[in-house]
Amino acid sequence: MTQSILLITGTSSGIGLASAVAAARAGFTVVATMRDLGRADALRAAASAAGVTLDVQPLEVTDPASIAACVEYVRATYGRLDALLNNAGAGHLGTIELESVDDVRGVMEVNFFSVVAVTRAVMPLLRESGGRVVTVSSVGGVVGQPFNEAYCAAKFAVEGFMESLTPVAATVGVRVSVIEPGAVTTEFVANVGGRRSIDGTPYAAALDAYLERTAAAFDPAVAQTPEGVADVIVEVLTSENPPARVQTSEAAQRFAGVKLADLDGAHVQHVTAHWVTGTA
Repeated sequence: MTQSILLITGTSSGIGLASAVAAARAGFTVVATMRDLGRADALRAAASAAGVTLDVQPLEVTDPASIAACVEYVRATYGRLDALLNNAGAGHLGTIELESVDDVRGVMEVNFFSVVAVTRAVMPLLRESGGRVVTVSSVGGVVGQPFNEAYCAAKFAVEGFMESLTPVAATVGVRVSVIEPGAVTTEFVANVGGRRSIDGTPYAAALDAYLERTAAAFDPAVAQTPEGVADVIVEVLTSENPPARVQTSEAAQRFAGVKLADLDGAHVQHVTAHWVTGTA
């Protein structure tokens, strides 16, 4: 495992930070990326406390030139890539009457098209190594949630993209998995934008009710920790036969179960794999 190279996006905080440290402790050589290296202090401090070394590099996942430069850095420095963890993303509160289509496009750009772009860029390296793509989605990629129209649409898109890619990538030796956390005690909720556009509108009372429910769900007493999610991610990264879909907690599994009967994605993959192998 010490020779396995892992590229992670969005490692300045939360799940990305915890996953970078946990993966390094598991023996991966971790290229931990973030948009602004000025925010790398927390990551470096966590790595130092854990006694591990990370290769911290810049990556703006919405910038094609930045993606190309990062992938070329990995190729030139290590000569291979064994796994990608798509983690970078941003939350967004809103409802369509009160925001523009461009606002929605922006959410899709960060949360969906960046995942597509980074995955596309590393596929040649992953084909060479027989590697894997692991993508942090959300239970919001399974169940649509109030005032998360654009965000859930982006995560639904991620789920559809990855579920469709899985059998195709398998034909060239690349394994694909989606990670679905529920409520996690990160800075994600605090950083969600869009609240001010709803205050004072006919939707304000509904938003207040939603935020009250959400605050309870994200209470540290009940929400999952980033480290808990990271442990699940490392299990997927090191599994000989990783599942196509993983909920990271019992709460996430129950919530996804509202819509999904096929919790680990096995049945869908059993069906669609035959579409690309020509078998009955």
